[in-house]
Amino acid sequence: MVQDVTKECPPVDLAAEAERRGISYFLISYTDLSGAQRAKLVPASAIRGMQEKGAGFAGFAAAFQLSPADPDLVAVPDPATLIQLPWKPEVGWLASDLKMHGQFIEQGPRNTLRRMIARAGEMGLTVKTGVECEFFLLTPDGQAIGDPHDNAPKSCYDASALMRRYDVITEICDAMLHLGWEPYQNDHEDANGQFEMNWIFDEALVTADRHVFFKFMARSIAEKHGLRATFMPKPFMNLTGSGCHAHISLWKGDTNICQADDDPLGLGLSAEGYHFVGGLIENADALCAFLNPVVNSYKRINAPRTVSGATWSPNSVTYAGDNRTHMIRVPGKGRFEMRLPDGAANPYLLQASLLAAGLDGLERRLDPGKPLDINMYTEGHTIRDAKKLPLNLLDAVRALDTCGAIRGLLGDGLVDPYIHLKMAEWNAYCSHLSEWERQVTLDC
Repeated sequence: MVQDVTKECPPVDLAAEAERRGISYFLISYTDLSGAQRAKLVPASAIRGMQEKGAGFAGFAAAFQLSPADPDLVAVPDPATLIQLPWKPEVGWLASDLKMHGQFIEQGPRNTLRRMIARAGEMGLTVKTGVECEFFLLTPDGQAIGDPHDNAPKSCYDASALMRRYDVITEICDAMLHLGWEPYQNDHEDANGQFEMNWIFDEALVTADRHVFFKFMARSIAEKHGLRATFMPKPFMNLTGSGCHAHISLWKGDTNICQADDDPLGLGLSAEGYHFVGGLIENADALCAFLNPVVNSYKRINAPRTVSGATWSPNSVTYAGDNRTHMIRVPGKGRFEMRLPDGAANPYLLQASLLAAGLDGLERRLDPGKPLDINMYTEGHTIRDAKKLPLNLLDAVRALDTCGAIRGLLGDGLVDPYIHLKMAEWNAYCSHLSEWERQVTLDC
């Protein structure tokens, strides 16, 4: 259990909001360790009690290290997150924090992010982030691209393929506009059937809550249109996988302290910015357990060239300026882009682990070394001392298990249950007999 790390905020009477907005039901939602969204549908007539006491769940039934003998896992809705579902406005969605025995549990992903934000606050810092969510629109059975005409080998930014999905993309974008997220661009991505939608950056918790809701919204609206939205990292071996690049900057009040006009390396980063990057580089292998959290993730990173000619994913632990072949890109003064995360990452643990690694870099004043101004896809083999990323989920989980810095910041109460969950996934994968194995070894 951990202390209450929620911020004081003006009280919001959800019952009054329901009456004012015409909300009939509330989805009291939380995200479990696996990144799955769980919820109860609560009639507006019962929301006053739920707001005060929370909604009870059997934690063992979700992806937590709990038993059937444990008491209720109580989801306490955060009224500040209230969103009326744009496609069903009589329903109000709420993100929640998780309690047991009256205390916030350490396993709660949103609780964990709050702790990291509080840790940054103790250093006088506000961490602001943005995410680039890539996803595929598939047939309902998930077996094929939803648009049979989307088959060009160089399909990135394809105007015709984008406009054939105009109804889906604009319904999602209109919803974000209505919600005040300030979306600013939508595009067809590098793979056939793949899209990306961008909205403005904000404080890390706001971005994480929006990321959770975006995935829910994209799936729901795609279903409405007879399609299936997937954030699976690599649904097709010959196509580029879906990343979830994270842009990061550090603030003190209204000042971006990552920015420096006199940076001797010419990237426009301050000493604090380089130390944060140093923490990401130092802890990259352990971060993979959170940023690349499923077996399929490792078919996206360290991947062979796709039909478009590039994977657009990192293969080594390096950084550079405006160069997309590296794990970390510095596209302009005062911010950096972590290109390692993929679409399967738990939105809260994505942010929390990045904060933990970066804060470790700040606290230990870690030096990321000099940036590499080379094409890592063609020249990476010439760099002998660059760390390599884990080749599979097992290697990443083992790196997390032994990473004192990340374990110390996120806490054993989060790391141990998470490792337990991921080892169960790895063991389930290893117990599966694939058709490839039969074809290659049946006659050995």
